[in-house]
Amino acid sequence: MATIEYIGTGRRKCAVARVKLVPGKGKVIINNKTTKEFFGGRAALEMIVYRPLVLTEKENSFDVRVKVIGGGVSSQAGAIRHGISRALLAANEENKPLLRSEGLLTRDPRVKERKKYGRKKARKRFQFSKR
Repeated sequence: MATIEYIGTGRRKCAVARVKLVPGKGKVIINNKTTKEFFGGRAALEMIVYRPLVLTEKENSFDVRVKVIGGGVSSQAGAIRHGISRALLAANEENKPLLRSEGLLTRDPRVKERKKYGRKKARKRFQFSKR
């Protein structure tokens, strides 16, 4: 018998997270690690990940399995949050106004600006010398 699973894809900067919500006891597994192992005990990033579940009061009704690639740990946390929000929306459409009002369904469009030629970085210039 096939189990019910809800899938959501989250993105932030260069990070992409594929999230599966499965009915369960509330375990969160990210790249085959617990959240404590994955984030190295950084509580702020764990709070970011759990935000959609806490908001919809589903932290003990779903097991979350995540495969995340790209970006840094902070952007990966944002991508996971986005993916969980989308999966919760697939699970129950009534969550939409709550998640939307908190801004969890909107993909953060900010990405690194490309470096331009004749410059040190994207906007920084070389030091000007008059003589």
